[in-house]
Amino acid sequence: DGTPLDNLVLEIWQADAKGIYRHPADPRHRAADPRFLGWGRAATDKAGRYAFRTIRPGAPQGRARHVNFMLMFSGLMRILKTTLFFPAETANDADPVFLAVPQARRALLVAREEAPGRYRFDLKLRGEHETPFFDD
Repeated sequence: DGTPLDNLVLEIWQADAKGIYRHPADPRHRAADPRFLGWGRAATDKAGRYAFRTIRPGAPQGRARHVNFMLMFSGLMRILKTTLFFPAETANDADPVFLAVPQARRALLVAREEAPGRYRFDLKLRGEHETPFFDD
């Protein structure tokens, strides 16, 4: 209904600037930037706002640049997972996760650039413009 949620917990994880995840599931993880953790956690305020300060990730092998999101909130029956994609990235059109979403809803996964290097990604849990969420 558009009502902001206070204290919704968001967790992000992403590749480093070279597109490498600092996680053993990435075959190149030993080459990941040791100064970059690759994840963060924040909670929304009363207006439903959240913020992360991070780097723009590199593109992992076979994927477009992206940031993975996980949302947790009291009353949700499950953890919600989605992915932020960056605008004007030609690689989006070949990304398997992006392509798994019906074309008419893909724009809901693309952040808006508000200023150079500053992006806005609104998450909607219900309604006509609900953010596409993924199962494991």
